[in-house]
Amino acid sequence: MADQQFDIVVLGGGSAGYAAAIRAKQLGFSAAVIEKGKLGGTCLHRGCVPTKALLHSAEVADVAREGAKYGVNSGVESIDIVGVNSYKDGIVASKFKGLQGLLKANGITVIEGEGRLASPDTVRVGDDNIVGKHIVLATGSYSRSLPGLELGGRVIASEQALQLQEIPNRVVILGGGVIGVEFASVWRSFGAEVTIVEGLPHLVPNEEESVSKQLERAFRKRGIDFKLGVRFQGATQDENGVEVTLEDGTTLSADYLLVAVGRGPSTQGLGFEEVGVEMDRGFVLTNERLATNVPGVYAIGDIVPGLQLAHRGYQQGIFVAEEIAGLNPVVVEDVNVPKVTYCDPEIASVGLTEAKAKEQYGEGSVTAYEYNLAGNAKSSILGTAGTVKAVRVNDGPVVGVHMIGARVGELVGEAQLIVNWEAYPEDVAPFVHGHPTQNETIGEAMLKLAGKPLHAI
Repeated sequence: MADQQFDIVVLGGGSAGYAAAIRAKQLGFSAAVIEKGKLGGTCLHRGCVPTKALLHSAEVADVAREGAKYGVNSGVESIDIVGVNSYKDGIVASKFKGLQGLLKANGITVIEGEGRLASPDTVRVGDDNIVGKHIVLATGSYSRSLPGLELGGRVIASEQALQLQEIPNRVVILGGGVIGVEFASVWRSFGAEVTIVEGLPHLVPNEEESVSKQLERAFRKRGIDFKLGVRFQGATQDENGVEVTLEDGTTLSADYLLVAVGRGPSTQGLGFEEVGVEMDRGFVLTNERLATNVPGVYAIGDIVPGLQLAHRGYQQGIFVAEEIAGLNPVVVEDVNVPKVTYCDPEIASVGLTEAKAKEQYGEGSVTAYEYNLAGNAKSSILGTAGTVKAVRVNDGPVVGVHMIGARVGELVGEAQLIVNWEAYPEDVAPFVHGHPTQNETIGEAMLKLAGKPLHAI
């Protein structure tokens, strides 16, 4: 077959890759996406979307159990895992069909097959050469394990956890980050006994410390056990279960061990190094404009060091297309990309923690205020505890917002505008927040930091 030629060739059809192709077409370029699996990648098929569907089923179960608290006589007769999976898979299938239609409507050529970078302007798929004036690498990530710990059988990663056709009686989760606490939340809501093992001193260790401590208290109340500051030593398994040994001598027995220690870049064997692309431990290195050291080749999404989030991938895909078009776009630094952890209670944050702000601006140069959701009517109606913490530079902008409580992920949109537009609390304080809404909590924090608190003390 003759070479196929495009202005932009994107290797990988996940969040970052298809966003780059869509924006490229909008800017008048011809674009192709090469994908060996399904469009949408990890996020749609094995990550964000199916996990959140499970979390919603878990939330429904918890609300039903607590119906009497709200004057509704309800309960949970059982968890139908077949029905749960059917609901989850239906959501994924619907979004996948919509994505396929979106790329078709935008006139993007989708090439099915495993692509390999053959030269700075060519991706080889089978016997075909796909030639691009610009190549965008967006090959995504995979679930990592630990040295000496092989995935298989009763030792599973998140992909296998999403496909389980049973509700485990007991689960050990290795890793207390986002993936670990989300699955812990799901399985506990479904009735499993859950123990999280985290080598660092706190769960969700990248979050504001006060948020981590509140999550730990909430998990204890829910009956989720965790071992902090202790490392994994080994695991043995048979057909009935797995036994986990920790370095402090503790042994834990479970039906499954979920390995949730992060994700690695999917770059091995794809020709990147052979073409001369600079790499570091499998990640593709780029400059601040997401260009690799090979002219005409860019990299975006999970293979670029930093946050591995679908919405970061979207932003980087759009950025690269606009960069190629000469529009001089702005890329949002990782610290100012909003993060949401969808466990119960939910966590959302953007910007610097109080400790990081003090490191950057000086110990006496920062003021923080933590508004308790107990003072918010809508939060009380929802029956949630938690806080909204805002961090500002004295006589300067808000540089961080950190939240925990039911549905606080829906508040991170305003929080990221405040932080990324470098707004002062005095700028936001006059704005009206609807009552009763949880959105008022951000308004209350801004009023307090502006020196004119209403419901804050």
